[in-house]
Amino acid sequence: MKLRPLLDRIVLKSIEAEETTKSGIILTGSAKEKPVVSEVLSVGPGGTVDGKEVTMYVKPGDKVVVSTYAGTNLKLDGEEYTIVRQNDILAVVE
Repeated sequence: MKLRPLLDRIVLKSIEAEETTKSGIILTGSAKEKPVVSEVLSVGPGGTVDGKEVTMYVKPGDKVVVSTYAGTNLKLDGEEYTIVRQNDILAVVE
């Protein structure tokens, strides 16, 4: 099944957190941080949202940083996705 976001919404998939630190320490499940970097899978068309014209600045394949509790989480066909509005994205990782 394919998700097609509407207006200024974006479908994201979290990128797994590192399991070892830079110094080589292996982290247990409880010590891992929640992933803050996600990959953009699909982008809505933009357009007029709440009376304002919205231009989409991200594209599929971009890696982005989102607010910690932003968006709606859903599980579809065994995969977990997050749908956020463009203004919930804090930065693009280059």
